[in-house]
Amino acid sequence: MSATVRSILQEKGRDVVTVGPNITLAEAARILQENRIGAVVVVGMEGRIVGIFTERDVVTAIGRGGQDSLSQPVSTMMTANVYRCAEEATVNELMEVMSARRFRHVPVESGGKLCGIISIGDVVKSRIREIELESEQIKAYIAG
Repeated sequence: MSATVRSILQEKGRDVVTVGPNITLAEAARILQENRIGAVVVVGMEGRIVGIFTERDVVTAIGRGGQDSLSQPVSTMMTANVYRCAEEATVNELMEVMSARRFRHVPVESGGKLCGIISIGDVVKSRIREIELESEQIKAYIAG
């Protein structure tokens, strides 16, 4: 049985780095670097998700507009149509969606509020643990 998002969050924690939609791309890039993360969730009023801004967005902005683009608000380059998941989602479901849609970070919502974030690294680590556990169980069964 596949692990759930809830189990991943219980292990790694629920902290999410967020920014407002009006900070500059340069400020957002600095936050990504300082926190050693690949994405920040952009939140508006009442902490609701309005977008996600990733390191790929920084590269796209610079590629299109050069260094002048770094003074633009993050809202100009963020992904506004953000895929979200619930804590009940399984690792297998997330793997499928992340692979098909080609993104590496999924915010987690509960009751319409941000309550965590899952990265592709989190999904891979969880899947590896599942496979290792299955392997141990098979070895124990065979050793009987």
